[in-house]
Amino acid sequence: MIDVFSQIIAGVSADVAEREAAISFADMKAMSKAVPPPRDVVRALGAQGCGVIAEIKRADPLTGLLADIEQPSALAEAYVAGGARMISCHTERRRFAGSLEDMAAVRQVVDVPIMCRDFIVDPYQIHEARYFGADMVPLLVSVLDEPRLSALLDRIESLGMTALVEIQTPDEASLAIACGAKVIGINARNLRTREVNRGIFADIAPGLPEEVIKIALSGVRTSRDLMSYAGAGADAVVIGANLVTSDDPAAMCRTLVAAGMHPSCPSARSFQH
Repeated sequence: MIDVFSQIIAGVSADVAEREAAISFADMKAMSKAVPPPRDVVRALGAQGCGVIAEIKRADPLTGLLADIEQPSALAEAYVAGGARMISCHTERRRFAGSLEDMAAVRQVVDVPIMCRDFIVDPYQIHEARYFGADMVPLLVSVLDEPRLSALLDRIESLGMTALVEIQTPDEASLAIACGAKVIGINARNLRTREVNRGIFADIAPGLPEEVIKIALSGVRTSRDLMSYAGAGADAVVIGANLVTSDDPAAMCRTLVAAGMHPSCPSARSFQH
């Protein structure tokens, strides 16, 4: 039986082909180079403490609909008011009910960097992400072989953006480092089974180079969860479902941001640009 994750990747590939049939790769490439330059993700994530990357996420494959987000831009403004260091915007439509248009709307109202949260399988998507306002683009090591990972990472950086290279195992971490990843995300959620194991961050992060920015994905419900990740070396955490389902996303974001600035969190570090 084909698992949900494989179905997501197949759906993404089909959607990309459809969009490229409407706007050619050459045209999208030109469009992506005609927009204002991206924000400095490394500077944002390298600030003091453990930062919050707040997600705009309507649905997920496990739960289905999480929140009826009519105005992604308003939610993004609430997150920034709560102190979010970055905004992550889901753009995959079939399972996460997102869109590139959502990200473009967010770009219009916030000055913090934005991550295009999607499953990147084709260079076309990278140029799309840049055109619609992304500053950071994720790359899943589990779906990319080494040559493709290196090529996509280089393309992201050639457009001035930052790649978030997402891993779940020590072997994937080694591949990410070999490809020159400057920002590595460790996802506690198994993308095929959807199970969450928060312990994998603490298992893998200490083995990563000191200069690599380390991001924890999935499993943050409370300030205690954020502090646990921070104690294991996280420079930032991505928080989605528990923010979008909160009665007051700005207030919850503010609470998590305060936890990330607690004295037990890592102090400010300097990163090479």
